[in-house]
Amino acid sequence: MRSFTTVIYVTVVCCFLLPLSEQQYTPDWNSLDSRPLPAWYDESKIGIFIHWGVFSVPSIVSEWMWWDWKGDNPNPELVAFMNRNYPPDWTYADFAAQFHAEFYDPNEWADIFAASGAKYIVLTSKHHEGFTMWPSKYSFNWNAMDVGPKRDLLGDLANAIRNRTDLVFGLYHSMFEWFHPLYLEDKKNGFQTQLFPNVC
Repeated sequence: MRSFTTVIYVTVVCCFLLPLSEQQYTPDWNSLDSRPLPAWYDESKIGIFIHWGVFSVPSIVSEWMWWDWKGDNPNPELVAFMNRNYPPDWTYADFAAQFHAEFYDPNEWADIFAASGAKYIVLTSKHHEGFTMWPSKYSFNWNAMDVGPKRDLLGDLANAIRNRTDLVFGLYHSMFEWFHPLYLEDKKNGFQTQLFPNVC
């Protein structure tokens, strides 16, 4: 299953990047703005972008829950909610064990997405808190196979969409992680170092 998910991920990435490999772009707005949109995307009109993960357990705010709770400028209402409803030593990681996805039916999701009229689906495979929705050996017991649902949520959805619909399936993957020690070191150095990207 792990190798199948890897194949899916690499295939999706290659499908999106292959047309771009024909032309070189420079890191400026004029160059980036000259890049043409893929026809399927330009003609799609509507797609679905899915944010779902550990932050769904408390369901109090958005996918930015951990940052809003423990980041540089905590949300006072969220902090008060956490203080009222969870023990003082509770951590964001504690929510992962409660993320069961027990009602998750990827076939039903695929059917609903197809019926919606959307032409593409993008799943957030890894948000800024670092939890991966597939069994990643790089996420150190911080993925949907090792903790919580104990299944490959990404792979299950990819299979359902590909087998039941003609929707384009894509992934969003955040490289940086809010509280990763190497990211925090880069942040402390005013991002003049690149310790975190060098290990990814």
